[in-house]
Amino acid sequence: MKEIFPEKPISAITKIIISSVDKNTVPDEIPVFLCNYKDVYYNSIITKNMQFMEATAKKSEIDRFSLYPNDVVITKDSESADDIGIPTYIQSIRKNLLCGYHLAILRPKKNVDGKFLSFALMHPRISYDFSRYANGITRFGLTSEVYSKVKIPLPPLPEQKAIADLLSTWDEAIEKTERLIQAKEMRFKWLLQELISKPQKNKKWKMVKLGSFLTESRIPDLENNPKKRLSVRLHLKGVEIREYRGTESDGATAYFIRKAGQFIYGKQNIFRGSIGIVPPDLDGYSSTQDIPAFDISDSVCKNWLLFLFSYPNFYKKLELYASGSGSKRLHPIELFKIKIGLPSIEEQKQIAETLSTAQHEINLLKQLVEKYKIQKRGLMQKMLTGTWRIKPEIINQYKEE
Repeated sequence: MKEIFPEKPISAITKIIISSVDKNTVPDEIPVFLCNYKDVYYNSIITKNMQFMEATAKKSEIDRFSLYPNDVVITKDSESADDIGIPTYIQSIRKNLLCGYHLAILRPKKNVDGKFLSFALMHPRISYDFSRYANGITRFGLTSEVYSKVKIPLPPLPEQKAIADLLSTWDEAIEKTERLIQAKEMRFKWLLQELISKPQKNKKWKMVKLGSFLTESRIPDLENNPKKRLSVRLHLKGVEIREYRGTESDGATAYFIRKAGQFIYGKQNIFRGSIGIVPPDLDGYSSTQDIPAFDISDSVCKNWLLFLFSYPNFYKKLELYASGSGSKRLHPIELFKIKIGLPSIEEQKQIAETLSTAQHEINLLKQLVEKYKIQKRGLMQKMLTGTWRIKPEIINQYKEE
């Protein structure tokens, strides 16, 4: 796409400072705070209220590598060429906050807004340029030459600020929604403990063996179609189709038909929550006995059972019943011996409905976050290249600042 804004090399619009500050604490040096690699990689904005690592540095290091508002810091090293040059914007700082090792400070020169620059560095084309110019084999880095090769479309300063502020509203919406997701996920974990774990000691619940309501299903797959085979994803994620790799010869492995609504698990991975209920759209698919399937009695709510097995304290304990000295496996005969507290079918359904509702709220919020991110990427593509322009009257407000 043709750029409307003039393009400037990063080296022409910023002062580039490569940090050499380590994480050591040395007597007689000055106490400092370090903005480290993870702080930059996982945060698009750095503020003074964040928690930073404490270390020490020499006076010369403080003079050279201290961070200031409007700075941009990028990750200059990475284990992958396509995951390098990740930026963050320094919005506010605390005293003696230094840039840590494996990072570079891009200090904007006159008529360059740091917030705009940080957004520009997130553009896919810029990311691609960083990856193709990165130097290395097993570990990649950005040399000084890269900053003269990678160019940034640069509108006038007032328009830079207007674009940055507009894109920031999407960042704020994403951040607020992600915080809400975290709160909802914490509440879900609490609900899982209150409704699934603690009531296991409820004397009103009947203690039964899993084998009293689970029946192993062994319907041979005579067709043995490699395109209709199952694998199990992590707990609460359900079931997915395994990619056929063409490594199994015909008849070498026995496959069995799986029916919608059956409970399945991975013999070797159930201790990490590898369980699921076969969904309607995968009815008739097959798996080996490494992923056994079970019909569930009408006395048990399938969703309640799924939540029981998805509770970490429960599925981790299943390893106690497993066999094998090295790679342990939980076979059906061992699974059937495990005792649980079983509430009435009405209470099971109520618990499952409460947990399903809480989980649905989280899923909707995650979809909303993804929608915001797609919208932001679209705006960045249009506005950072000048395809879409901000109205002059809005830009004029920034000229008056």
